[in-house]
Amino acid sequence: MVTGNTKVFEDLVDFLKQKRENVTFIDIIRLAEIAASSLQSFFETFDATVYRELREIAGYIDSMRDQIGVLQVNEIKNSRIPAAGQELGAIVKATENATNTIMNCAEALMAADASDPVAYKALVDEKMMMIFEACSFQDITGQRIAKVVETLQHIEERVGRFANVMKAKDFEGFLTDSERDRAARKERLFLHGPSLDGQGVDQSTVDKMIENDDKGSQANIDKLFS
Repeated sequence: MVTGNTKVFEDLVDFLKQKRENVTFIDIIRLAEIAASSLQSFFETFDATVYRELREIAGYIDSMRDQIGVLQVNEIKNSRIPAAGQELGAIVKATENATNTIMNCAEALMAADASDPVAYKALVDEKMMMIFEACSFQDITGQRIAKVVETLQHIEERVGRFANVMKAKDFEGFLTDSERDRAARKERLFLHGPSLDGQGVDQSTVDKMIENDDKGSQANIDKLFS
């Protein structure tokens, strides 16, 4: 709290008590001098306080700027996240190609004529080799996934350090309307994706509810996934 010179205020109070009547022009000048002296002391203290607070604000801004630089936002945005997206796209494409190859081989074997054992064996050997080769995509996919995980860990470490230094608190609610709409759609349509092992509702629980006429209504089944 800013405080002025109490001695000046005391002099002003004494002056007012003593000069209640017959105030002259000289008395007015004296009163103005006392008031000016009091204001000067006040503003000197006020200026020092404001200057100190502005220095603290400037120091905080410099620290935040340094921490944002350490966060490497541009590298994450322009390099790491796009690279991770490309790796995920390649994973989806490799998985799709391998799945198509395996399905086509399986269909060819199911439709093959087994009346000629020699020709049938040759076809089986050929298709099995194609399936084995298609399954090799898992090795490359694992390497691509490792790159994506590394990117996520890098972002987690950077953002976590920034949040700790800045003592940041989570913003409650949604940042944009589209984010709110996506969350509402997931909740409305139960779009939570596949559950991890030990989480969610397993198939046996759902089957038991369907078998029970009293509790197997759609409403009760929906409650399991809410």
